[in-house]
Amino acid sequence: MIACLGMYDRPETAAANDLLWSAIRNSLETGPESLSREIDPWLAWTSPELLLAQTCGCPFRTRLYGEVQLVGTPDYGLPDCPPGFYRSVFVAKKSQTTPQLEHFDQGRFAYNDALSQSGWAAPLIHMQDHNILPGALVETGSHRDSAQAVAEGRADFAALDLLSWDMIQDYDDFANDLSVVDLTVPTPGLPLITALDQDPVALFLAVKSAIESLDDATRATLRLKGFLHIPTSEYLAVPTPPGPVLTDLKIKARG
Repeated sequence: MIACLGMYDRPETAAANDLLWSAIRNSLETGPESLSREIDPWLAWTSPELLLAQTCGCPFRTRLYGEVQLVGTPDYGLPDCPPGFYRSVFVAKKSQTTPQLEHFDQGRFAYNDALSQSGWAAPLIHMQDHNILPGALVETGSHRDSAQAVAEGRADFAALDLLSWDMIQDYDDFANDLSVVDLTVPTPGLPLITALDQDPVALFLAVKSAIESLDDATRATLRLKGFLHIPTSEYLAVPTPPGPVLTDLKIKARG
């Protein structure tokens, strides 16, 4: 069986994630001894051996729905978000003035992945609503790399998962060179999923119990406040913008 909790897993949080998985496994009384960290996320998410993994809302609604079961959604207690929800934060290089998002129309936009809710879908919808279009797209592979691309001048602005931004501020010195420009509206957070032949109710109860059993320091490291059920319909209702290929064509047509 496969267990993968890689969405907020970085060197500073790895030990805490290991403790979380150990608590889940103890509650389930089954599962792999350790988390899979080297596996490609798509291989994990689509594997019939999947016991538990965290995915993103955009892949869940566009490709995984009907192929996996929704277990539940962690609540990270993010500001101005309902429980279990999160949002994207736009960041840019610090400057003497307070930049507005409109100032980045036709700017170089860094994003982590074309199927990221917080890195692509939510910010593109937000920009669309404000009649903003990037001038170039810079795919980076991770929220941290998007933030670093802006800090190093390889991109003018980026959109990050708010929890990832919180961790970047805690652990990465280059965050001191960045400032927040704008935020999107909240959307359902990153859900935990399982394969079709697993029991999502048993997994929900195991995860909820495991989070409650963690010591305060581990919960604080993982920013975990609880675990809840957000209906699948709320994930499916989130709008999906055109992908980078069509967006790039629009950018070229505008130019």
